[in-house]
Amino acid sequence: MAEPAFILELDSVSKLFGRVAALREVTASFAPGRLYGIFGENGAGKSTLLRLIAGLARPTRGRILRWSSDDLHPALARMGYMAHASLLYDELTGLENLRYFAGLYGLADPRACQDAIASVGLDPALSRRVGDYSQGMRQRLSLARALLHGPDLLLLDEPFSNVDAGSAAAMAARLGRLRDSGKTIFVVTHQPAHLEAVADESLWIAAGEIAARQSGVRAALAAPPAVTS
Repeated sequence: MAEPAFILELDSVSKLFGRVAALREVTASFAPGRLYGIFGENGAGKSTLLRLIAGLARPTRGRILRWSSDDLHPALARMGYMAHASLLYDELTGLENLRYFAGLYGLADPRACQDAIASVGLDPALSRRVGDYSQGMRQRLSLARALLHGPDLLLLDEPFSNVDAGSAAAMAARLGRLRDSGKTIFVVTHQPAHLEAVADESLWIAAGEIAARQSGVRAALAAPPAVTS
C-alpha cells in the first residue's frame, strides 16, 4: 500500500491550558521524507506542538492525522520522540539503558542497541553510568533511544542543547542521512544554524501560531517574523 501524500495533517488544532492558549487553530500538512526545523521564542508553543504530534497530549480542539488516520495507536510504533529532558536512567550504562527500551519495543536483535549507540558517535562498550555522562553525551544517547526502533517519523525537542559544535554537526549530518533514507524529521531548536545544511523547511511559531513557513532555514537565521493576526 502506497504511503499517503502527507505523513502529518493538523486541522484547526488548538491546545489550552486553563485559559492560556499554547496553540491556536493551527492548520498545516507535512510531506514524508523531509526535515522540518521548528523555531520560535520560549513559550511560543513549539514543544506543545511536538507533544501533540507524538500523542503525549491531546488537542483541546481540532484533529491530528498521522498517515491519514486519526487513530493514534497504529502510529505509535512508527514515531520516535526525544524530549528536552533526556528521559534516561542515570544508574545504568548507555547500553543498559537502550537494552531496557529495546525490551519495551519488543526488539530481540542484540545488535540493535549497539548499532544505535554507535550511530550517534558513542562507544557501546563504555561502562560509565549515564549519571556520569556529560550533557552532550546524554543528548546523543537520548537521540539513540529515539532511533532505536527505526521510526518513520522522528520528533526531536532541543537535540543540540549543551552539545559542542563538533558533536552538533555530527548529529545534524546523521539527521540528514536519516532524511535521505526516507525518514520524516521535526526538530525544535533555538539554534537554527545547526540545521542550515540539512533542513528542507522551517516553521516559525509565535504566540501559538505558525507565523512563517519557508524553504530551508536562512530566514530563521535572520530576524523572526511578526505575527500578523
